[in-house]
Amino acid sequence: MTLISNLQTGAEIGSGYFGKVHEGTDDVHGKVAVKIFTRKPSEADADWQERKQGLLAEGQRLSRAEHTNVLKVHGLLESQTSDAVHLVMDYCPGGCLQKKFEVGPMPLADARRYATHVTMGLAALHARGMIHRDIKPGNILLNKHGAAQLGDFGLVTDNIIVGYASGQGYSDHLAPEVLNGGGTSVKSDVWALGMTIYRLLHGAEWYSRLPKPRHVAGKGGFAKHLPFLPHIPKAWRTLLRTMMNDDTNARYQSANAALAAYSKLDTTPRWDCVVTSDKVSWTCLHKNRKYFVEWEMVGTDLYNWSAWSEPTGRGNRRSFGSSNGVSYDTADRELAATFAKIG
Repeated sequence: MTLISNLQTGAEIGSGYFGKVHEGTDDVHGKVAVKIFTRKPSEADADWQERKQGLLAEGQRLSRAEHTNVLKVHGLLESQTSDAVHLVMDYCPGGCLQKKFEVGPMPLADARRYATHVTMGLAALHARGMIHRDIKPGNILLNKHGAAQLGDFGLVTDNIIVGYASGQGYSDHLAPEVLNGGGTSVKSDVWALGMTIYRLLHGAEWYSRLPKPRHVAGKGGFAKHLPFLPHIPKAWRTLLRTMMNDDTNARYQSANAALAAYSKLDTTPRWDCVVTSDKVSWTCLHKNRKYFVEWEMVGTDLYNWSAWSEPTGRGNRRSFGSSNGVSYDTADRELAATFAKIG
């Protein structure tokens, strides 16, 4: 794409393994995001020329990947000094879902909405013969309408995905077959999407307690043994375990198949959940009452929990149960049953 442009780049708003992202302005598109790929100091002329041509060719392809839930690529420009390539994209004022992940667990309705958006975009990419290879909260952006869009897609090739991912910690989103030396595919994208939804439902504090998936996912049984917050319904757990099944033939075979499964998921009541190092708290407004649930660590593998509701107007407080000094497994099982009863 040998274009002449009055593109102006501004403040840095993000960075990744391949380049930094800046705000920018363009005569045609107004405010844009610009990802800058620069020549490395030690990179030979021939290597840089080859990489640059690959970026330019990929940019042409991506600019044709039109879909509401795929970040629009306007084009690629070579710098005047020929030592950088600028990928010009739509600007997404809502930022990325990584920020929401860091805040804490996402309500079911929000998670299903964003998952639906992203999966529709992913299905469009797959229909064009493209594999994303790096689906994670940081690569899902929110546009001015609050819709989720896939970004940072298609620029990672199969021959460098394992090195790229492990070098930057992104291998937490690599499917078992990829960790074990296989190639990426539509089904490995489905696995990464499942991991992304799991993370959004649980938040950074909960996720930080898990063994790093890159260390265990390739050994088998990863999804089967994933711990869930007890308010996550059984159907959601089944969905995610299917998306992340070790057996690629047992996963959803396409993004569209996952979309069909989302439509059957319940998203009520809307629990707001806060996870800290030693306590999990839930609240929700449901049928003219406000519900409260608390789960607290009080010792080594000893937990207390309680659940109750209060009227929004006149009425009495009602208890839904409690336990003191029980094991994690007991508290988890009792809480799951309590959430099912409230729902």
